[in-house]
Amino acid sequence: MTKSLWGTKNRIFRRAGVTALAATLLAGVAVPTASAAGRDRPELRQAVQEFVDAGFAGMQLRVRDERGEWTGSAGVRELGGTAKPSTDGHFRVGSTTKSFTATLMLQLVAEGRIGLDTPIAGFLPQYGFDKRITVRMLLQHTSGLFNHTGEYFPDGTVVPGIPWQGKEWVDKRFHTYQPEELVRFSLSKPPRFEPGAGWSYANTNYVVLRLLVEKLGGRPFADELDRRILRPLKLRDTLSPGAWSGMPKPYAYAYYTYEDAGQRKTIDVTHQNPSWVSAAGDMISTTKDLQTYFSALQSGKLLPAWLLTEMRKTHPQSESLFGFYGLGQYSQDLGPGCPGAVLNHDGSNNGYGALMYSTPDGSKTLTASIISGDDASAAQKFPAELNKLVRTVFCSKN
Repeated sequence: MTKSLWGTKNRIFRRAGVTALAATLLAGVAVPTASAAGRDRPELRQAVQEFVDAGFAGMQLRVRDERGEWTGSAGVRELGGTAKPSTDGHFRVGSTTKSFTATLMLQLVAEGRIGLDTPIAGFLPQYGFDKRITVRMLLQHTSGLFNHTGEYFPDGTVVPGIPWQGKEWVDKRFHTYQPEELVRFSLSKPPRFEPGAGWSYANTNYVVLRLLVEKLGGRPFADELDRRILRPLKLRDTLSPGAWSGMPKPYAYAYYTYEDAGQRKTIDVTHQNPSWVSAAGDMISTTKDLQTYFSALQSGKLLPAWLLTEMRKTHPQSESLFGFYGLGQYSQDLGPGCPGAVLNHDGSNNGYGALMYSTPDGSKTLTASIISGDDASAAQKFPAELNKLVRTVFCSKN
């Protein structure tokens, strides 16, 4: 498959290891369900249904704003069934993981363990990193490191990495990769550019950050995540699974479509080993936990103000469907009629898609999970549907 869930407009997520979340869209989808302390939000119900009408199999949405908290879902949680996706269901959040990894790294910066512009080579000497690569370059994707999931160039040239799509990934979807293995594979390839000389989204940057978090924190990544973010915020439904292929209940099923010997096949990939993407995209969460986390981050509960300012400084070459990239998140100006920028980091892992948005003060949030169907036009419709949803949430006058 050559197009991501997020469509052709945003090649970034192809490089990030995101694929179309293929499934067979059932005829006669379920009517959206919603709850908001007794208040109906027809504009949000319609927005959720429009994703299903566009060809996605199911969606759950959570919005918190001045009118309170609203949750809703549409479509189905399992092919062949009629039950709707649970509004508190677990899902793989894909590259949304990068926000958590960045926050962990910046907490260590705040503690003085390392500086934002400190070269990393001396902290991980066994890898032989270019001595010009700094923490900031990893966080902002300006290191030039080869992306271990493959490089995609503007002229259409592709330099393959480890398998993350197609039959090759299907056959290896329970294979375990060690983070060190992914980094060494990347370093065996020529860099995309000299450190600091350009911008290119690379999963490898965040695998290296994982190794730095473990080196500086003195604990395994999952333990640092639990100690620093999950327990303080009481995020009981969020985890970094490592090589575990399971999925906590409840959940909506994930499906993947690929070609095998000229035939199109769709399989259940709810259970898969996400170690191929590591701390760049392996986490599992819920819309509630993502909402709590991202609101806490933006409102200053996890990082000091000066680091939030650094986090929001974007690179001029990083424009995508989601805005411009800073340190572990995007900043998107929604244009006329909308109050300022929104911060976000969406993501996808084979079978699941995740949305995570917030205003800069953390007071208004949008979090969601999407399962795609087998409608080939759904990916092309995604940018327009996403833009409509984000503007409905953040630009409406309540």
